[in-house]
Amino acid sequence: MIRMPRAAHEHLSPTGVPPLAPLPTYPDVVVIGAGAAGIGAARRLLARGLSVAVLEARLRLGGRTVTTSLRGHPVDLGAHWLHAGPINPLVALGLARGEPLRRAAQENHLWVGRRPGRPAEEAAFGRAWAVADRAMTDGARLHGEDRAAASALPPGLGPWGQRVALVHGLVSGRPLTEVSLHDFPSMEYGDNFFIAGGYGAYLARLAAGLPVALATPVTALDWAGQGVRLDLGARGTLRARAALVTAPMMVMQEPAPALRFAPDLPGPVRAAIDGFRTGIYEHVVLHWPSSPFRGRDRLASLIGGRLQPPGLLTRVDGTPFHYFELDVPLARRLDAARAGADGARRLVRETLAEQVGRGCLRDLAVPAVTEWRHDPWSRGSWAVVPPGHTGARDLLKEAVGERIWFAGEALSREQWGTAGGAYAEGERAADAIAAALH
Repeated sequence: MIRMPRAAHEHLSPTGVPPLAPLPTYPDVVVIGAGAAGIGAARRLLARGLSVAVLEARLRLGGRTVTTSLRGHPVDLGAHWLHAGPINPLVALGLARGEPLRRAAQENHLWVGRRPGRPAEEAAFGRAWAVADRAMTDGARLHGEDRAAASALPPGLGPWGQRVALVHGLVSGRPLTEVSLHDFPSMEYGDNFFIAGGYGAYLARLAAGLPVALATPVTALDWAGQGVRLDLGARGTLRARAALVTAPMMVMQEPAPALRFAPDLPGPVRAAIDGFRTGIYEHVVLHWPSSPFRGRDRLASLIGGRLQPPGLLTRVDGTPFHYFELDVPLARRLDAARAGADGARRLVRETLAEQVGRGCLRDLAVPAVTEWRHDPWSRGSWAVVPPGHTGARDLLKEAVGERIWFAGEALSREQWGTAGGAYAEGERAADAIAAALH
């Protein structure tokens, strides 16, 4: 079995765990995973009159959406943006519940060579974004072939083109050469929201009262007989009429899946799961009161110099906290050097010293570094669809043997890679299960 290094963020506890209900003895449906998809599915299944047992390997809820407390402030270690407000079910639900949502700022920082960008530079940067986005959107709409998103980038974007590709590679989870063009226009970045107190804390509130067993990993799912039987290791077994698997795709991939199926899944289903790529988007959390960037929750583009961070979110929730983001190239660099979280801290200081001057870093601290790629129950930030693999989503939405269903952010066409997409997929799968079992 492949042993993964311990993730640097694993020691950080969530801000709270809500009261949970006990598991039924013989549930209609077992939901594997208490992340956004599992929580959304459990709520919907219970509303449809089915009994449910949710099994979560971790000691906490939320999966890759978790809020911890740093210096007395709630900070998200995973998902933080509520993307695509008009179609995100967690936005609609939050507004209905009176949750403290706020729209993301539209103003961004452009920093060029240790100074704020000039109006002409900001205009040129905006034009490059618009041209690139239109080219990729049109490329997917007008040409049916499933190819790399980078192939649709037009020439002539000038000095800003590299920056556009760098940021899109970060938010896509992998460089655009490794991402399906058909996934680019499906992600709607307009009308985004943040939530006071943290996204992970909000998701945990939605799990209150659900029948969830924490610290209960499922090592094997037996679907050879009638219904399903789940191996819970030292906790024994649990039987149900059906199972909904919301574990990340990377956790189920060969050659060392944490969850095994007996018998193995049909060939096309196995190939669909194994064909996803690992998406990487890591937070290096900064506490930096004297940061030169002003304005709550603003993105910053730092251009010029040898080192350029692919993403920076400044003054998170109006506090001295900032997110310095790591993409695939930066994560590979750290892992190749076996640098770990301390290496990430050094990289941040080196990069920011070049961009704003070492004198501006006198009060910079790095209280947390995420490593979702090394988390054994995640093995990545989200699943990426490479060129030629878009059909996997539709295949995995179909039931296996009328007893096993899948859900999660990987299967969302419109909100891939997001907690909102995972929640929507959980609800979609729950409706399919209820229709089959009633």
